[in-house]
Amino acid sequence: MSIPREERRDGQPGAGDGRPGAGEGQLGRPAEPLLVLDTATQEALVALARRDGRVRAVTSWTAGFRHGEELLARLDALLRAEAVDLATVAGIVVGTGPGAFTGLRVGLATAKGLAHGLGRPIVGISTGAALLEAARTAGASGPLALLLPAGPSDRVLVTRDPSGSPGAATARRLAGDEDAALPAGTTIVAVDLAGRTTPEALALGAAARTGLAAALARLGAERLANGDADDPAGLVPEYVTLPRGVVRAGGQVTMERV
Repeated sequence: MSIPREERRDGQPGAGDGRPGAGEGQLGRPAEPLLVLDTATQEALVALARRDGRVRAVTSWTAGFRHGEELLARLDALLRAEAVDLATVAGIVVGTGPGAFTGLRVGLATAKGLAHGLGRPIVGISTGAALLEAARTAGASGPLALLLPAGPSDRVLVTRDPSGSPGAATARRLAGDEDAALPAGTTIVAVDLAGRTTPEALALGAAARTGLAAALARLGAERLANGDADDPAGLVPEYVTLPRGVVRAGGQVTMERV
């Protein structure tokens, strides 16, 4: 397999660095890692995390429209770099969006296929909720709202429901320049919206994306530790846009007659 060159970032303080003993469990044996995938934004990521949610290693890249060609190769490269056998993965955490059709479809299908093939539990975490969690970890305070692109002119507004689970969020599409109508004092976190929002919102979005893998791992590990895995058959992505000729029906994607 041809392995593309990748950007690799270590995880949080204390994460494994590839040296002997890094990431080991009891009795010196390697701890079973969690596999984390997200393909909801323009920058896809694959990470390995400890069972407590601490990131061991993460690689990210600008995916464009090449998720199908690159995702498994990037995963293979990360496993090789960390000397991890895929069969030892203890569980899978995958970002469910909101995001574009192509990236999310590839990411969710890959995660489900691995979970089925390995016989491991899978947990879907809202990418939007994880980005908001990462923004708060990066220092943002007060009410937060996330803006993501939905095509060339629309946006998606993501907010956390205080009464909901930590890995869930509410998303609403904003048409064109529609006002988000947020409470006073709300801080905007913007991802993939260069030229369409303020520099402050983009800077906070960049910080949130840097911490996305850690947030997904932390939220996913908490659910897995509580035995709260998802049924792969019922785990669906949250698309912000669908390709031409595809419509949403009953929570599933179906092809429209043309």
